[in-house]
Amino acid sequence: MFCPKCGSLLRPKDFKGKRLLACSCGYKDQKSEKIELSEKKTVSSNVDVVDKEVEVYPLTDVECPKCKHGKAHYWTVQTRASDEPETKFFKCEKCKHTWRDYS
Repeated sequence: MFCPKCGSLLRPKDFKGKRLLACSCGYKDQKSEKIELSEKKTVSSNVDVVDKEVEVYPLTDVECPKCKHGKAHYWTVQTRASDEPETKFFKCEKCKHTWRDYS
């Protein structure tokens, strides 16, 4: 609900033991006494931890300078000025060596 005076969002506040919707401008919604305001509830959930590393970057044909394997994952980052080309990073599929290409 929104404040009819200023248009801000009405938030639940406690006034003399009653929970009302109120605005920062001082407006109190007297009708909200009849409205049951729900409390935030936190929900706990079990999260499975996976030890396996999953690569989400695209795979390309490029030779690793360390192990000479022919495939690597790549991504680009704008490391210099916006009028200069992006820096391309590679990560070898086999040995996980990471290197960059500035061209």
